[in-house]
Amino acid sequence: MAKLRWGILATGWIADLFVQDLLDNDMEVVAVGSRSIEKAVAFATKHGIPRSHGSYQALAADPEVDVVYIATPHPFHASAAELCMAEGKHVLVEKSFTLTGAEARHLLELSRKYDVVVLEAMWTRFLPHMVRLRQALANGMIGEIRTLLATHTQDLPDDPNHRLNALELGGGALLDLGIYPISFAFDILGKPTEVLASGRLKATGADAEVSTSFRYASGACALTVSVSDAPGANRAEINGTEGHVEIDGIWYTPTSFRIYDSQKNLLEEFKPAVMKGRGMHFQALELERLVAAGERVSPILPLEQSVAIMETLDDIRKQIGVIYPSEKTSG
Repeated sequence: MAKLRWGILATGWIADLFVQDLLDNDMEVVAVGSRSIEKAVAFATKHGIPRSHGSYQALAADPEVDVVYIATPHPFHASAAELCMAEGKHVLVEKSFTLTGAEARHLLELSRKYDVVVLEAMWTRFLPHMVRLRQALANGMIGEIRTLLATHTQDLPDDPNHRLNALELGGGALLDLGIYPISFAFDILGKPTEVLASGRLKATGADAEVSTSFRYASGACALTVSVSDAPGANRAEINGTEGHVEIDGIWYTPTSFRIYDSQKNLLEEFKPAVMKGRGMHFQALELERLVAAGERVSPILPLEQSVAIMETLDDIRKQIGVIYPSEKTSG
């Protein structure tokens, strides 16, 4: 499979981690773009990237770039992705995929218009333990799923001027932390038929805590808790009619899990192999596979599901009282 030439749009800490994983796994990064040429040059120098661009447009128009990884804050994902798609570039867009469901649906339409791969960078979906877990569940190892429990709790900066607490930048626990367990629930059980949510807000109006309960036509229930001002173990479990799965902390990173039968006998223990980096390259490999195969939709994370997740996040925000300034302006 021929290597794709990656461009990096924005130079924050997540881009830094992603690029290092690509380079550690012999993938090709050829350009970086930032709104500041100084930042682009510094980032390129650090990682040995050949070309630097002082604007997102210049990166999108670079003929030597095949695919662009978008690492801006949430409110700028949609516009940056559209800019790149219009230049014929495939895009890998950091989670949460967009700021709103409407933006996500717009990108879905554009992906079809421009005939390019658009993939949400929910890296957990592509990790080896999640690949094996989906196989085990599909084989009926724990019977019919009844409950899924997952948490994502961290102690993040409480500075009201920090991006994580600024509503105008999509700050809050939901888009930065809650996206993980909520996407996990979609991965295992699909789109829920009923969504109930509660939350606790900070003085800035951003959410510090979000709890959700999803119900499904099968009768299954998924419970998630996401907190930005209190650290936790970050484990997950799935319970079925014939057994259960325990995923070790930190469940959304490369980790181990165990499958037990209904009598609590161990059926399988999965331990991740030693890998280079954090595992963020697996999502990039899936995008490269899609391009090489002439496919446009990943079976691991279909774009339609990314849209459905964003629309569900809209519903959750409405229930807990979080409204972004851009929504007030447009509404």
